[in-house]
Amino acid sequence: MISLEHVTKLYGTVIGVNDVTVDLGAGAHGLLGPNGAGKTTLLGLVTGQLRPTMGRVTVLGAPPFGNPRVLARIGYCPASDLGERRATAREWVTYLVRLSGRHPREARLRADRALEQVGLGAAARRPLGTLSKGTRQRAKLAGAIAHDPDLLVLDEPFVGLDPVARHDLVSLVRGWAGSRSLLVASHLLHEIEALDAGLAVILGGRLVASGDAREIRDLVDAVPAEVRIACDDPRRMAQALCGSGLADSLRFEGRDGLVVGTHRPRDVAELVAATAHDAGIVTSRITAGDQTLEGVFDRLVQLHRGVGP
Repeated sequence: MISLEHVTKLYGTVIGVNDVTVDLGAGAHGLLGPNGAGKTTLLGLVTGQLRPTMGRVTVLGAPPFGNPRVLARIGYCPASDLGERRATAREWVTYLVRLSGRHPREARLRADRALEQVGLGAAARRPLGTLSKGTRQRAKLAGAIAHDPDLLVLDEPFVGLDPVARHDLVSLVRGWAGSRSLLVASHLLHEIEALDAGLAVILGGRLVASGDAREIRDLVDAVPAEVRIACDDPRRMAQALCGSGLADSLRFEGRDGLVVGTHRPRDVAELVAATAHDAGIVTSRITAGDQTLEGVFDRLVQLHRGVGP
């Protein structure tokens, strides 16, 4: 569905994405990365808004840049807020469908259907400038799906939504991905996790990992996790850990803190508890590394930046 081969995009001397190679098949995919990682640039290449400086981009079997046949099959919801304020949501979405070449009557019908899908209701007949940011976000999504594209590309689609609206739109997007393809960019990993999507992680303009959640976890598990310990005698605790063979690294934090880098955090926690009991060390806290996907993502960021155990 989406293929990038050694793609680089330069903005003068600034690198947007750097030598990215990835193949994303049909289905749902999440593009993860902190702000400034290159996500929006990569989406611009996929949606034909940008031409690669080097490399080749193909979407739905052909290069998207300057290709109306490919672009007509893509729906795009940008991260930026709507600049239009005076038109109603219904007028704006209808206009977008007209741009895809639909007859005015068909465009109105498609716009109404899309606005109903995203739950806009009576707000669809109010000027966009009078709507909340979350409601405008729904209008943006309606504009992306109204022409019934084969590929839906969403850039930070759930920003500004309250929990109920977020749940409703996640359900809608998941339903979409059941029959067509989806690419969602976000810096919040739980949003992608909720979509049951494959993962691609971009940092500093480079693709650093791709695969399903299990494959990403396996990649990160090759690097030590951190266990933080707070006790009244961290040096004696460190001696016990050094003799156990469980610690890949040790460092002290403050007067009572000890940070252990280890591939076996569960065993370290058990040893700390046993040592505290046997040696009479008062231990106030043992905190293992975050094992959620959010924690995995944080560790990937640390690896990329050369930080961590």
